Amino acid sequence: MGDEVNNTQIPPVKPHFVLVHGISGGAWCWYKIRTLMENSGYKVSCIDLKSAGIDPSDANSILSFDDYNKPLIDFMSALQDDEQVILVGHSAGGLSITQATHKFGKKIRLAVYVAATMLKLGCWTDQDAKDGVPDLSEFGDVYELGFGLGGDQPPTSAIVKKEFQRKIIYQKSPLEDSTLAAMLLKPGPILALHSARFSQENENVDSVPRVYIKTLDDNVVKPEQQDAMIKRWPPSNVYVLESDHSPFFSTPFLLFGLLIKAAASIGYCI
Repeated sequence: MGDEVNNTQIPPVKPHFVLVHGISGGAWCWYKIRTLMENSGYKVSCIDLKSAGIDPSDANSILSFDDYNKPLIDFMSALQDDEQVILVGHSAGGLSITQATHKFGKKIRLAVYVAATMLKLGCWTDQDAKDGVPDLSEFGDVYELGFGLGGDQPPTSAIVKKEFQRKIIYQKSPLEDSTLAAMLLKPGPILALHSARFSQENENVDSVPRVYIKTLDDNVVKPEQQDAMIKRWPPSNVYVLESDHSPFFSTPFLLFGLLIKAAASIGYCI
């Protein structure tokens, strides 16, 4: 009797999305996207960075970017060596996923920047700050600052005052979502963010494909800033949304579609 043919088919691998919030946000920001993904059979992990979401740390006590980003780095460290994920970073979460790319390039199949700070080496130069750091001065005195090191030292935390949040961050989002955000936003450790620096001696960062999702009606990371970062460190694809700074609220179905499209572009089964 001849050899039997094994017709067992290996099920197609669906992507594992890891979603990283921006400053003042938390894993809760992704509740619509997580629901859409999980209902479609995708694996999703949403990270709370240090002092964000349900993490109890005080933002004023977090003085280094390594400390702030430790929850994501710990998550990536715990993955099996042969497991790959799609990292998605929103706003300042772009710095978080870039650092992860420097450290864990082989575990990252794709990095997706959503209205995000996309700087190859972090905030090293004045040009980096100009391109990647929000400038909200046109709206007036919008920040509530914390001074964990004393009033004569640079601020250690910041949050947009409640009266400005909808106008600046959520102007095209449903009112119930900006109301939820006003209840859940927390001060973010801005001193730690400004200290983000990544090694220049790492080849991982250029071996991971990147996608940028532009938000055309963004008052935080403005379209011209996004264009400047795209030009300086070109991703493999650029997608566009007519959204405010928070497309996970204002255009969740379109954002979900683009994330799935990005996954399909690198060969994942969708």
